[in-house]
Amino acid sequence: MSAWLDSLTGWLTAHPEGLGLAIFLTACIECLAVLGVILPGGVLMFALAAMAGSGVLSLGQTLLLGYVGGLLGDALSYTLGRHFHQGIRRLPVLRHHPEWLIGAEVYFQRYGIASLLLGRYIGPLRPMLPMIAGMLDMPLPRFILVCLLSAAGWATAYLLPGWATGAALRLPLPQGFWSEAGIVLAVLAVVLGLIAQASLRRQRWTTALSAGLCLASLGALLLGWSRLHELDQGLLALFQTQRHASLDWLMVLITSLGDTRNLLCAGALLGLLLLAARQRRAALFTVLTLLGTALSNSTLKALFARSRPEVLLEPLQSYSLPSGHSSSAFAFFLVLGVLAGCGQPPRMRLTWLLLAGLPALTIALSRVYLGVHWPTDIIAGALLAGGLCAASLTLVQHRQPLEPLNPQIWWLILPLCLALLAAIASWALPDALVLYRYR
Repeated sequence: MSAWLDSLTGWLTAHPEGLGLAIFLTACIECLAVLGVILPGGVLMFALAAMAGSGVLSLGQTLLLGYVGGLLGDALSYTLGRHFHQGIRRLPVLRHHPEWLIGAEVYFQRYGIASLLLGRYIGPLRPMLPMIAGMLDMPLPRFILVCLLSAAGWATAYLLPGWATGAALRLPLPQGFWSEAGIVLAVLAVVLGLIAQASLRRQRWTTALSAGLCLASLGALLLGWSRLHELDQGLLALFQTQRHASLDWLMVLITSLGDTRNLLCAGALLGLLLLAARQRRAALFTVLTLLGTALSNSTLKALFARSRPEVLLEPLQSYSLPSGHSSSAFAFFLVLGVLAGCGQPPRMRLTWLLLAGLPALTIALSRVYLGVHWPTDIIAGALLAGGLCAASLTLVQHRQPLEPLNPQIWWLILPLCLALLAAIASWALPDALVLYRYR
């Protein structure tokens, strides 16, 4: 078996276009109406990405192929729905499985544009929703814009884990790396699994359980981070192999978005807008989460006094555990995810949180890429933010759940907060590029 894998890897290394085509077609079919429901695309994309990460394709090439393939699948599905309209119901496969079409149609009519953003992460809905959008005559420019945004997060979420696994298998990692990685992944999987299960069962104590699990896991990590040295060294080395001059400026821009001061400014604006919209409890939840996370992060950094990696020419003087960028980013975007999911079914609330976690994860990973944080730093930051977000929500919802925000409020707060973040990050970018200079 090992010899067969070695020969396959050797052939792919010599013919990377074959693997690239496979990733492109798999991503396309995974997003293609009807076929995407049948194909086990998630498993195939992980396996193909792992092969790509073994040295055949770079991370950028892998993500780009998956992204473009997903967009093509969306476009074909939309065209199919636009051409056949209601006649699509008479297609042989859909005559035998009308529930595929009915479920996607109800979902689209209920959530509109948001369904294309969220439904991409729900297996049976992903390939059907673009076809429904075409069938119901969604304007093409709007469909293109939404798909350009949603496909980027989807390609990253589906391909990055597999590519990182393949790259890790290729590197000469420290002894003990895989055992430490297995322990950390197992703990995170159990925490997320228990939270998801409690939420789907509509347990009243779900938020309190989430806070307890996240903070308990954070406590275990803070006590045991010194025993995860091989994991930190191995993952940091993996990220450093992907450094490229053309990518550095983008990572610096992303990391500037996650600066604690920037996100506190955006959070203050969010709180003021919520107060102006008479959403006092939502504003209180926002302030408790963001301020609590910032103060707790500063306290823990001073308490553990962990040194940063020696990657920059002039290492930052502050301590690294937990990552302030990671905790602030997860706190801010989780707040948005919680507010977006208020009053919706459990599956939708979880999907909103998943979607909110993607930009926060991107900011956190940029810190490891830039070499200013250890991987366990960003994990600790995410757990801190998740725990305090859940604790704040438990406190605010002690008597009754938060009320859903009016869509008109979202059209006000989301563009303004994101525009403020982008403006601050762009203004700080020149200084940040000078600061993050490599050895």
